[in-house]
Formats: sequence, C-alpha cells, structure tokens
Amino acid sequence: MRRTRNVKVVATLGPASDTHEMISALHAAGADVFRLNMSHGSHNEIRIKHKIIRQIEKETGSTIGILADLQGPKLRVGVFSGDSEQLVEGASFRLDLDEAEGNASRVCLPHPEIFQALEPGASLLVNDGKIRLKVKDCGSDFADCEVVIGGVISNRKGVNVPDVVLPLAALSDKDRADLEFVCDLGVDWLALSFVQRPEDVLEARELSKGRAALLSKIEKPSAVARFDDILAVSDGIMVARGDLGVELPIQNVPPIQKRLVRKCRAAAKPVIVATQMLESMIESPMPTRAEVSDVATAIYEGADAVMLSAESAAGAYPIEAVRTMNNVATEVEMDPTYTQIIEASRTADRMTVADGIVAAAREIAETTNIKAICCFTQSGTTALLIARERPRVPIIALTPLAKTAGRLTLSWGTNCVLTERLERFKMAVVSAARAAREEGYAEPEDMVVVVAGVPFNVEGSTNILRVAPCDERLIFSADPE
Repeated sequence: MRRTRNVKVVATLGPASDTHEMISALHAAGADVFRLNMSHGSHNEIRIKHKIIRQIEKETGSTIGILADLQGPKLRVGVFSGDSEQLVEGASFRLDLDEAEGNASRVCLPHPEIFQALEPGASLLVNDGKIRLKVKDCGSDFADCEVVIGGVISNRKGVNVPDVVLPLAALSDKDRADLEFVCDLGVDWLALSFVQRPEDVLEARELSKGRAALLSKIEKPSAVARFDDILAVSDGIMVARGDLGVELPIQNVPPIQKRLVRKCRAAAKPVIVATQMLESMIESPMPTRAEVSDVATAIYEGADAVMLSAESAAGAYPIEAVRTMNNVATEVEMDPTYTQIIEASRTADRMTVADGIVAAAREIAETTNIKAICCFTQSGTTALLIARERPRVPIIALTPLAKTAGRLTLSWGTNCVLTERLERFKMAVVSAARAAREEGYAEPEDMVVVVAGVPFNVEGSTNILRVAPCDERLIFSADPE
C-alpha cells in the first residue's frame, strides 16, 4: 500500500484494536508498523495479533512491520493494608524489604538492588513523579525518606530512581521468556525498555541471535548520558518521553528529543518519537492543537516514525487517531519549510564509497527529472544510507529477504519490494524499472536512479549507481549483454 508521506506511523495494538477488522482498518488509515506491548497480554494473545498482521500483509500486498516491546525491569512498591495512604509533605516515610502490608509510615519496596545503589540525597519518584521522596538515610534493606511532594500512594505504584544507575539485570526472567517467544514468532523489531548502558543492548543481541533488529528506548537520564555508546550498538532508537519526563525536569525533554533525533539521523539509524503524542484522543475524536503541534514538531525534526500508544491500544477512537497522525504527517511534508529544515539539518560525515554513492544518487535525483531512487539491499544498510539523505523523491528498496523488508518499515521514506535474488546488475536495473512502474512511482517514459553493490548479494558492497529508463526495451537496447 503506497503512502503519500515519508515519516512512518507506529500504532500499538490492545483491547481496542485486537480484531482482524480493526487492525486492517488501522493499516488502511495509515499504520505502517504495529507495536505489540509485552507488558499486556498473554503469549497466545500476542500470537493471534501477529498472525492477523501477517494475514493482512498477504491480503494487501503490503510490507507491515511488527515491533515487540519488552516490559523491562518494573520497579513497584508493595501493597497497603487499606489499599492506599495519603503522604503529607514534610512527613517521614520508610521503604524497606519487609513484606508486611504498608501504612502511612512505611511500605515494602521489593527490590534490594535499589537499596544497594541509593545514597542520602537521592530522589525517589512514585506514580509517574506525582509523589517525590528524598532519601535521608539508607542501608542495605531500607531507605528513610522525607516526603517532598505528597499525595495518595496506592498498591503497586511504579517507582523511578533518576539519580543513580541501578545495578539491575538488563532483562528480567519475563523479558527473556518474551524475547525468545517473539523472536521465534517472527517479529521485525525488538524494543528494549529502561536501557541504561550499551551492555544492556549487547545482552539482548546475544539472546536474539539476529532474529530481530534491536530498538533501544531512551527513557532514563543514564541512557541520555551514554547515548552515543548505546546508539553505536543499537539498530534503532525510541525517544520514550514518558519516563524521561518523569526522571528529568520536564523542560529538558524537548531539547533532548531534538538532539537524539539528529544523532540518529547522522548515524543512519531509525528513530521513533513516542508517548502522549495524541493523548486526548484516548477519549476524544479530536486532538488538541498542542498535540498536533507536538506530532508536527517531531516530523519537522526528521524523525523516521511517530508512535501511538494508548490512543490506538485502549482508546475510544483508534482509527481516528491513526488517521489524524497520517494527515498531520502528510500536511507537514507538503510544507516548503519542511524541506528547508530537513535539508539544512543534514550533518552526516561521508567517509565511505557507499556514503558518496547515496549522496550522489540524491543530488542526481533532485537536480534532474528522476522519479525514484531504487536500491538493492541485503541487510538494509544501503536503504538506510539513502534514507539518511532525506531525498525529495521516493526510495524503493528491493530485497530478496522478507526480514530485511520488515526492518525497513521503520525507515523514513523507504518503500519495500520483495524481489528474487539477482546475479547481474543489468537485471537489477530491469527489476528496479519494473518495480517503479508497478508500484505507481513512474511511467515507462520516466527515469530512475539505481544503486547497488557489485558483486551482488554481498552485504556492505554499495559501489555502483546508474540512471536508467523505466522502459525495459531501452535498457536492453543500451546494454544488450
């Protein structure tokens, strides 16, 4: 299904969007990638959603991406004897390992690793930062705190520890089981929650064994501090602004978002901007003006994708939310200012033959009447490099590997076409011309740029560029051999 925009739309599936009819409607409305949240739903429920998406792929002839989002280490308080308590500003409150029910003066925090890392003066945030505690004294099994911001604390509310790098295992036992399940199932992307250090990504890479591309979610200050190292070992990034906005001063989030998006673009790695993008559409068929501006800002920055969470998973208007995101993206990309901003923000260092080839392809396409840039790719790297250039013409990525096509669904402006394995460049040119015509990007009288690597079917060998007619007869007459 050809889109009239370059940025991709990710929609989370959930109770509001778990039927074939609804998932198909979300794809028709604009969803390019579906997110399966492993924090909710059994393995059997995830398997059913996965099967439906693959059925819709066959029915529509589209390539649809599937992103499985691991829960990550969730830190939560225990339970209270009355289910909740009111914490008053200035009062004392203890967190400890005692499993007894909590009260107004204490509650269990069943995570000894937190106590090992805490120091006096550290902050603890409860229930998305609505309650703030300051550590006054701590030991291996307790933390005596002062209530800085009070409020109602109830059973199993989440806890954030922004001031320290926690000695937590990167993947919980649940995450390991979920990872194995979804990799065997055949998802395209695996999102890692609460990444703190590059070693967290490397552990997941060892377990996944290349079966899925790895997307690191940046939602902790420690991840921001070590972002360059995390980016280097990740296949993509999600700017997850929910926990990031809890653990950092809220005004820090927009500049961090801009900085991370630009770094991902320079590295030719897909980046998703996520969390609360159209939050009001959980309950309303219309978004707020501020939310529309938020989505537009991410697109103007050059993000590869924008994501819906509860809006499409549990909201009352999932189709409207996807359609709104699609419409905002389409309108922004028609704005001449968008092109100016995108082209002014190209910052990539070009140091390889492949870098030069894709830059030349963009220059040729934008200075002549070229209809598309077609590339042949095994691993997806060539397509990602072309997408980094943010050309003004469509990108058609031809690959014999369904796995590569699925991973490229997150990449800006990239339209994937599955093709047979080829051994000669001339046949690659013919296949590119045919794909451009059949997918509606060009007519026989038009021209395309073809980028590939010789020898064929070797990763990382991008070294050839040709401007070719879309009329196959002209290709054969110009190069009869």
